[in-house]
Amino acid sequence: MSLFEMILAGLVVVGLVLQLLILLRSGQRHDDDTALVIEDALLQVKQDLQRHQQDTGERIERELRSQVQASAQSTRQELGANFAQLQQTLATQLTSVAGLQNQQIDGFAQQLVKLNESNAQQLESMRQSITLQAQVNREEQAVSLKRFGDTLNQQLSALTESNAQRMAEVRATLEAKIKDLQNDNAQKLEEMRKTVDEKLHATLEQRLGESFKLVSDRLDKVHQGLGEMQQLATGVGDLKRVLTNVKTRGTWGEVQLEILLEQMLTPDQYAKNVETVPASGERVEFAIRLPGAKEDAGQVWMPIDAKFPKEQYERLVDAAERADAEGVATAGRELERAVRGEARTIAEKYLSPPLTTDFAILFLPTEGLYAEVMRRPGLSDELQRTCRVTIAGPSTLSALLNSLQMGFRTLALEKRSSEVWQVLGAVKTEFGKFGEVLASTKSALERVAKNIDQAETRTRQMTRKLKSVEALPVENAQKLLGTGELDLGEEGESV
Repeated sequence: MSLFEMILAGLVVVGLVLQLLILLRSGQRHDDDTALVIEDALLQVKQDLQRHQQDTGERIERELRSQVQASAQSTRQELGANFAQLQQTLATQLTSVAGLQNQQIDGFAQQLVKLNESNAQQLESMRQSITLQAQVNREEQAVSLKRFGDTLNQQLSALTESNAQRMAEVRATLEAKIKDLQNDNAQKLEEMRKTVDEKLHATLEQRLGESFKLVSDRLDKVHQGLGEMQQLATGVGDLKRVLTNVKTRGTWGEVQLEILLEQMLTPDQYAKNVETVPASGERVEFAIRLPGAKEDAGQVWMPIDAKFPKEQYERLVDAAERADAEGVATAGRELERAVRGEARTIAEKYLSPPLTTDFAILFLPTEGLYAEVMRRPGLSDELQRTCRVTIAGPSTLSALLNSLQMGFRTLALEKRSSEVWQVLGAVKTEFGKFGEVLASTKSALERVAKNIDQAETRTRQMTRKLKSVEALPVENAQKLLGTGELDLGEEGESV
C-alpha cells in the first residue's frame, strides 16, 4: 500500500467524520425522528469504516505478498517496518475514530435526553396553557350567560309590565263595551218584551177563542159519537144474539165463505147447496167445480163446509184468561171432539169419489179459532188421514183458492192451445202467400227502377244535346207549353 492510498483512505475517513459531525449538529435542531435518522447514519458510517478497513487489510496483504515474492530479502525488513508503522498509524486512527464515535454517540444520547426533557417541558407548558385557557373560557362563558340571563330577565320584566298595561287597557275597553252592550241589550229586550206582550196578548185572546170554539165543536162531535156508540152497542147486542143462535152462527160462517169465493173465483167455478152424492139428499154449503181428468169426463166437486164451534172456543178462551189450566185442558178436549165430529159428518155426507174429490175442506170463519185448532198436536194430520178433511181458515182458504184459480187459467190455456195452433197454421199459410206477393212486388219495383234509370239516361242525353239552346224563364215556358208548376214535394209525399 502506497502513501498516496493511505492519505486517500484517511481523507475518506475524515470526510465521513465531518459528515457525521454536520449531521450531529443539525440533529440538535430536530426532534426525536431526526435523532433516529442520525443513529442510522452513524451505524452506516461505522459499517462503511469496517468494510473499508477490511478491504484495506486485504489489499495490503495482497501487496505484501507480491512485494515479498518480487523483492529480495533486503527489502523485507523495510516493508516490515513500514507495515508496522502503517498498522500503528491505522490503529491510532481507528482508536481516534472510535473515541470520536463514542463521544458523538454520547453527545447524541445527551441531546436525546435534553430533547425528551424539552418536549416534556413543552407538553407540560402546553397542558398548563390549555388548562388556563379553558378556565378563562369557562369564566368568560359564565359571565356571558349571566349577562344574557340578566338581559333576558330585564326584557321579560319589561314585556310583562307592557302586557299587564295592555291587558288593563283592553279590560277597561271591554268593560266599557260590555256595559254599553248590556245597556243596549236591556233597552232592546224591553222593547221586545213590550212587543211580545202585545202580540202574545192578541194571540192568546185569538187562540183562546179558537180553542173554546174547537172544544165546543169537539163536544158536539163527542155527543154524536156517544149516539153512534149507543147504536154500535145495539149492533153488538144484535151480533151476540146472532152468534148465540146455532143456525144464525152457521149462516154467518156461510156468508163469510161465500164472500171469499166471490172474491177469488168466477160464478161458473163454484156452486151453492150442491148435492155431491146423488140421491142422498145431503147438500153441502159450497162446492168448487173442477174439470175431469179427461176431456169427455164430467165435472168433479170439491166440498167446502163452514163450521163454528163457538161455545167450546169461548169456554177455552175464558179458561185461558182465568189461568185455569184444568179448564183449558177440558175446553181444549171439547173443542177437539167438536171438530172431529164435524169432520166425520162432512166425510160421511159429502165425499163420494170419483164424483167428488177424495178430500173436503172444513172452513173455520175466524183466525183465532183456526190457530187454536191447528195448535192441537196431531189433530190436523189425524183429520186428513182418517176423515180426509183439511182444516182451513180465512187466510189459508184464500191461498188455496188463489192456487185453484191459477190451475183454472192453466187448464183454459191448455184447452185453447189447439185453437192457437190452428190460427198459427193459417197465419203461416197466409205468410207464404205474402212472401209470393212480396216477390212479385220486388220484381215490379225492379222493372220500374230500370225504366227510371233509362229515362234518366235519355234525359241526360237530351240535356247535352240542348246545352247550346238558350233556356226561357219558367213563366214564359209554362205559358208557351201550357203546363202548370210541378210540385215535387207533394209528389215525393205521395210516392
